[in-house]
Amino acid sequence: VPVPAHRYTPLKENWTKIFTPVVEHLQLQIRFNLKTRNVELRTGPETRDILNLQKGADFVKAFVLGFEVEDALALLRLDDLFIETFQVQDVKTVKGDHLSRAIGRLAGKGGRTKYTIENATKTRIVLADTKIHLMGSFQNIQLARRAICNLIMGSPPSKVFGQLSNVASRVCEKF
Repeated sequence: VPVPAHRYTPLKENWTKIFTPVVEHLQLQIRFNLKTRNVELRTGPETRDILNLQKGADFVKAFVLGFEVEDALALLRLDDLFIETFQVQDVKTVKGDHLSRAIGRLAGKGGRTKYTIENATKTRIVLADTKIHLMGSFQNIQLARRAICNLIMGSPPSKVFGQLSNVASRVCEKF
């Protein structure tokens, strides 16, 4: 799993939190190769399931993308979690100040808009410059993506919150 330069420090600080679940739960061998700047995973003699290699790679990739270790750990525990990545420009071609405003609408004052979308859709969101990373179940990612796309297109946050609360209440009624 390649590691970009801006994720070195977080990787060093959280290394024990990262390698402990990989070694103990997945029974994989893990190391950080300084020359190639990759986190390398391989199966060991005690590895039970070959699919653990993919789970471990997804876990490390989620951390490298910017998710917290605790959120990335959910990928190891649950099978129906996915990560989706898209760019602001994929939704609407915006440049300069308009791009800054669109990202600002997504984050909200003090991250409030982002947290509201996360809580309403039970997903995790990382805003990395113009890239947006979503983690959650397939249906929840679709809800969060629709809300984010509306914000990028220019909808006021209050309108998006209203739509989210309607959808959230409908989902609760289904269960």
